[in-house]
Amino acid sequence: MPKAPADYQARYPIDFGDIDSAVRQHPVQLYAADLGKSRGILYVPAKGKPRTVVIMAHPRGDFSTHYSIPFWVEAGFAAFGFNTRYLNNDAMMLHENLMLDMAAGIRWLREEQGFEKIVMLGNSGGGSLFAYYDAQARTPVGSRRSAPPGGGPPDLNKFDLPTADGYIALAAHPGQGMVLLSCLDASVVDESDPIASDPALDMYDERNGFKTPPAETRYSKEFLERYRRVQIDRCARIDAIARRHIAEANLARAEMRAENFAKSSSEHRSYAARRAMAPRYMIVYRTQANPNYLDLSLDPSERAVGSIISPRPDIANYSAFGLGRIVTPDAWLSTWSGLSSYAKMAINLPKVTVPTLVVGANGDQDIFISHVHGEFAASGAGDKTLAFIDGADHFMRTGGAKSTLGDPRPRLMKVLTAWTQDRFPA
Repeated sequence: MPKAPADYQARYPIDFGDIDSAVRQHPVQLYAADLGKSRGILYVPAKGKPRTVVIMAHPRGDFSTHYSIPFWVEAGFAAFGFNTRYLNNDAMMLHENLMLDMAAGIRWLREEQGFEKIVMLGNSGGGSLFAYYDAQARTPVGSRRSAPPGGGPPDLNKFDLPTADGYIALAAHPGQGMVLLSCLDASVVDESDPIASDPALDMYDERNGFKTPPAETRYSKEFLERYRRVQIDRCARIDAIARRHIAEANLARAEMRAENFAKSSSEHRSYAARRAMAPRYMIVYRTQANPNYLDLSLDPSERAVGSIISPRPDIANYSAFGLGRIVTPDAWLSTWSGLSSYAKMAINLPKVTVPTLVVGANGDQDIFISHVHGEFAASGAGDKTLAFIDGADHFMRTGGAKSTLGDPRPRLMKVLTAWTQDRFPA
């Protein structure tokens, strides 16, 4: 068996494998109303039955062993680490389908497990996920989203969306599409070519102010204004490509429903059926290009140069891995488009009126201080609290200019558990 690095425990002091063996763990497999399958693990303290459960989920990440779970259980709460149908798969992800998964999880906790109070913990991408869900759950039937941005099912007006009682946004971004919009490489001139660039818009060109990390870069105001404007233009260009692909598939479906379709040639029938069924996968190149990664004078914080993916985004920008790298047209519009996706904090948080806690990490390299303040301001809750954790990176590990403060997670969890205990019985 390979061994962990010698300094692993120092870097990652919380080892989930060390959770108290007396804690009761209940794996469960759930089916949404459309039969989409999700899974999770319910953790219950060794003694007694808590009245409150904290549910945590991410659109595609594995939260069944989230680092916060041992802390919640120790504080007397139950914790439900929930994984959606799109675990490790954002290529086909429709946020509207995720609404049905969230409904299945919350319904199971309330109706089958008997919890009185449910607190939604939205960490990272889970923040915009739960905000979208709660906003839709509290929107009257008939006024909810009737289709994903690319069309088709599900119509959220046709489903029961049970509500929860509290909401925590932890290092939560303003929406997956909004994050991707901020780091789309504006210098891309050909969506089919991973290299083709406009040098005047290349943030990794020294003529525009770039310096190789860990040196710090400075960009001019004029460059930034032009860069941000062209990022929006590029997103709109990709949106148009996605909608064209969807229109082609819809045309094939319409042909198959036509009265004379059965009389057409077998070759044509076969082509139409295949075109209606098979999605065109899109490759979105170069999505590690946010000027904030390198110019720390932009949205100042404790963060270091780099992104949550790499300390060298200038290299990672051209690697095989990237946010939203391979997607269906429907998934692009629903999840990754900063222009088309409905899963945006700005439009959903005003509808989230349950007690709300917004927490930022001061050393976060992708979720910036202005994002956290913006989420707090957008919240529609009468009872809302804002907190920041010093010396913490996006994953609430030690990071940033105040990393000498030590492991941030125990400090973070004191904030989270105290806030929850003040409002909900454990």
